[in-house]
This record gives sequence, structure tokens and C-alpha cells, in this order.
Amino acid sequence: MEPLTPAAATSAAPASVAPELVCPAGSLPALKAAVDHGANCVYLGLRDATNARNFAGLNFDEAAIANGIAYAHQRGCKVFMALNTYPQASNPGPWRSAVDKAVDMGLDAVILADPGLMQYAAQHHPQLRLHLSVQGSATNFEAINFYREQFGVVRAVLPRVLSMEQVRQVIERTPVEIEVFGFGSLCVMVEGRCALSSYVTGESPNTHGVCSPPKAVRWQETPQGLESRLNGVLIDRYAPGENAGYPTLCKGRFDVADEENYYAIEEPTSLNTLELLPQLVKIGVRAIKIEGRQRSPAYVTDVTRVWREAIDHCMAQPHRYAPKTHWMAQLDQVAEGQQHTLGAYHRPWK
Repeated sequence: MEPLTPAAATSAAPASVAPELVCPAGSLPALKAAVDHGANCVYLGLRDATNARNFAGLNFDEAAIANGIAYAHQRGCKVFMALNTYPQASNPGPWRSAVDKAVDMGLDAVILADPGLMQYAAQHHPQLRLHLSVQGSATNFEAINFYREQFGVVRAVLPRVLSMEQVRQVIERTPVEIEVFGFGSLCVMVEGRCALSSYVTGESPNTHGVCSPPKAVRWQETPQGLESRLNGVLIDRYAPGENAGYPTLCKGRFDVADEENYYAIEEPTSLNTLELLPQLVKIGVRAIKIEGRQRSPAYVTDVTRVWREAIDHCMAQPHRYAPKTHWMAQLDQVAEGQQHTLGAYHRPWK
């Protein structure tokens, strides 16, 4: 890949281009739901540690991938494969094999985080479209342009730590397509570098693909309420009738100093950027990602339908666009903690 020239580095996409809607597919029914309700692209993973949603019962075998690709391509929808964990030093074979498999099966792109795996893909499959995963934690244009120059990366998914102004600055200085998260659960914002749960489970989400492996999760009714534990560590205790979330260490309630039973690290909530959609289009965001491969086909249906309608409405009448009340209500129903935030987008950081 040729080094960037100043002209190339400022060739941002026209602001009038509609962003692609990139939706999660944790299963074949979820993939079909996304396609049927307006996704431009879906992303999926294999049933192993090569992707960051390595939950039991989720993901795809080769037959399901072939079925999903055929279904999506017949309807004009692209299919990406997430290979966004980091190969283990003792056994990088499964990650390289997954890249080969993606090419053989006709995936439209692979989403990678590890530079070594990018090098393998670039050397062995130069025609393969490479996307930089959010797990790569590239937060500035220099880093993104480095991945372009070294490996031919054509799209980068930005970590959810940048303000709107910072996103704009990145887009102005790179020809790489920029994808941002539009909706879904948040984490503690150190994507690709979080080792929090490994202190409790002994397994890193960055190499095993899951921060709370089901084998370490326990639920127990007690006289004090329903308790969730991770490898024996009490993560949360729920009052009668209270919604119980999947136990992750970052979203547990703990006693710290003089404060009891509160979200000491992060409160469960979902990112929802519907109200920012005109700004995202204006600055040249090329794709909007929906988080949630671990969620149900019903979730995928609801979120995809709302975002499809919103993007179409925004592109048709940008000056009259405003999130509709029923859109926000529908998304809040499936949001984590049934509440939403603009995350870092509304911060004054520059």
C-alpha cells in the first residue's frame, strides 16, 4: 500500500452518502431478521474463540454461514465475519484458518483487531476486504492510516470513547471508511485491552472471546434475593421483581468504602445516537453499527427496523429530521437497563 499523500488523507466521503446499517447476527434467525428489516450488512462469528461473542448457543458453523450468505446476498445485503480476538501465542492456527475459511465461503469482509492476523490476511488473500475492529482500539487518524498503509485496511470501527468533534477530525484526515456504533450496550471503554474479568475467571475476553464465560456463571435464589456470581464472586443481588442482567464484573453492584450495593464501575445502559444521525451523516460516517450479537432475533428485528426507518427519513428530509417518540420508546424497551445515553459523543473533548 502506497503511503498517504496530503490529498489522499483528506478525501473524506461526501456528506450526502447514506451510511450503511451494520446489524448483528448471533444466529441464522437473527441474520434473516436483520436482512428482512433493512440491514445493509450483517456481521457474524464462528463458534469458537476467534470472535468476541464466544457464548454457548451463539454463532455459526459452516453450513449456517453458507445459508446466511446465500440469504443475504440474494437480497443485496453484505456479510462480514468478526475475527476480532487476539490469536494465542501457542496456537494461532484457528485464527488463520478462520481467515482462509472466510475467503473460501465468500464473506464480503473480515473484521480484525490483531496486526499479525492482518498481515497474514494481506499476504495470503490480498483481495480480501479488511475492516479494523473496535477491538483494535484505534482512536486517531495516524493509527488508522498506519493500518491502511501496512495491511490495506479499508474500514475502521471507532472505539466508543470519541466525542463528535473527534470523530469529525478522524474522518477529515483519513481515506479509510469510518464506522461508528449507533446503538447497543456499552462497556468500560477499553476495547481490546480490558482484562477485568480475567482476574476472576482466569480467561481474558481478548483471547477467549467472552468476558463472563457461561461455565463461570451461577444464579442462586437466597433469602436476600436472586444472586448472580462469576466464578464464585458475588456480582449482584436482585430485589423481587427487579430485572436481572447477565453478570459481568464491570456492571456488578458492590460495597465500596462507605457506599453499599452500587454500580462502582459502570451502570448498565445502552448507547443510542438516533438524535445525532444528521450530524453523523454530515461529517461523513460511512457505516453505523448496531451492537448485540448476544441478543435475540426479536431484538435484531426491532432495532434494525427503527434504524432503517430513521436513516431513510434522515436522508430524505435531513432538515426536518428528529427522532420519533415511538422510535425512542421501542429502543428503550430493548436497551440495557432500559435506559440510554449518548456516551462520549456529547462530551466536549476535542
